[in-house]
Amino acid sequence: MNTELKKHIKIIAIIMAAFCLTALVFYLLCGEQMQTKEVNSGDPVTATNGTMDLNAENTISQRFTLDGDYLKYITLYVITYERTNTCTLNFTLTDDAGNIVAERSESAAGFGSTATVQFDKPIKIEPKEPFTLTITSDGETGNSIAFLYGDSINISKGTVRKEIDEADKMRFDGTAFNGILCFEAVGTKDLLFGEIYWYFIAVIGLLILACCVWTSHKILHGRRSTTVRIVNAFKRYSFLIQQLVLRDFKAKYKRSVLGMLWSFLNPLLMMTIYLLVFSMLFNSNIEHFPAYLIIGIVFFSFFSEATSMSLQSIVGNAALITKVYVPKYIYPVSRVLSSGVNLLLSLVPLFLILIITGIPVRIQYLLVIFGIVCIFLLSLGVGMLLASAMVFFRDIQFLWGIVITMLNFLTPIFYPESIIPQNFMFVLKINPLYHIIRFVRIVLIDGVSPEPKAYLFCIITTLIPLLLGVYVFRKTQDQFALNI
Repeated sequence: MNTELKKHIKIIAIIMAAFCLTALVFYLLCGEQMQTKEVNSGDPVTATNGTMDLNAENTISQRFTLDGDYLKYITLYVITYERTNTCTLNFTLTDDAGNIVAERSESAAGFGSTATVQFDKPIKIEPKEPFTLTITSDGETGNSIAFLYGDSINISKGTVRKEIDEADKMRFDGTAFNGILCFEAVGTKDLLFGEIYWYFIAVIGLLILACCVWTSHKILHGRRSTTVRIVNAFKRYSFLIQQLVLRDFKAKYKRSVLGMLWSFLNPLLMMTIYLLVFSMLFNSNIEHFPAYLIIGIVFFSFFSEATSMSLQSIVGNAALITKVYVPKYIYPVSRVLSSGVNLLLSLVPLFLILIITGIPVRIQYLLVIFGIVCIFLLSLGVGMLLASAMVFFRDIQFLWGIVITMLNFLTPIFYPESIIPQNFMFVLKINPLYHIIRFVRIVLIDGVSPEPKAYLFCIITTLIPLLLGVYVFRKTQDQFALNI
């Protein structure tokens, strides 16, 4: 076995070991979220009325569905009249055929504004199968509770009336009321990805191994490899990339008194302004609003800065391009990298806000790396596309300024996505920034891994602009020198 072959085998072994380690760490970080996800029956309706006291001769029933595989508990909103009621409530869950699925008795003495019915073990159900919750009591007047119900849902800009089928209306002693109980059924849903995870990893691993072997085979037989050529270009021009990144970074803070401190201050100041406007003037009800805000600001600002700088990367380096040969993709890459330095610096105030607002630091924070990689590749793809277009159409710099402003409002940075009407949700779904920022918020604020489809959406919405940008850049790069 010759030295060159041994070298290739060693490199392949290192790549495969790194892949296996990454797959294992990923599984340890978010294995539970890959297996199941929590589901609920939807946002509870806003309480507008209360039932009569539930006494021994009364019955309350509520029909509902849950898109899950297991039901864990049900939470209802009650009226205790600010007294300790010692009556016992009986909760019976029946399926659509009238068969009893579960029964539970709870003393009302421990109830506050809510009553939680926790079943002994998760109840196996069929997704979206109708169930009826029936509530009875041994209470009497002065020692009983009532239940809240309503027919609308609160959102940040008002209330929306909920359409309720006749069969789904709350019933008191068999009489249908115009509304449903203020309640929430919570359960879990099994995810297919968790079951096939290791099979999926095995297939991806084999594909990576095949690519590595094929690349080594081409090199050993004197044939050109695009992958190796790109790697060698980055190694050869690493010093130039460093100098370009350093130049852009210095130029940004040239003659600035505070210098790179603005990388820390800018997201904090922007967050403060948004916080004052939307938290105080418009009474935003988003949980952990400061953290929600600064995550959106930091990642959107990086995308805006990286793409705007990349737009000028070819035109702005005309003197170098026409005199010295350098792979032209080096220029937009260096611009995105210089913006990446600002992104890393901006993560410091971001994590500071998380700590100040009481959000605990968790090991799942490592998953943010995936979000950073996605936003970097997305910015690179869009940046290469803009850099190419700028060579031939100088008006693109003005058009992109308008597009960035539109994206700022079309991405949920300072408002919740729940205020978007359902028929306009497709606008969010085709917005790559929405998927990436949502992913990062789940990781940092909720401290868990998003469900598998969140990773898939991020990958798809990142790869499409990246591949499009690379394709257009390669097709047009030979004409740059003639048009700049």
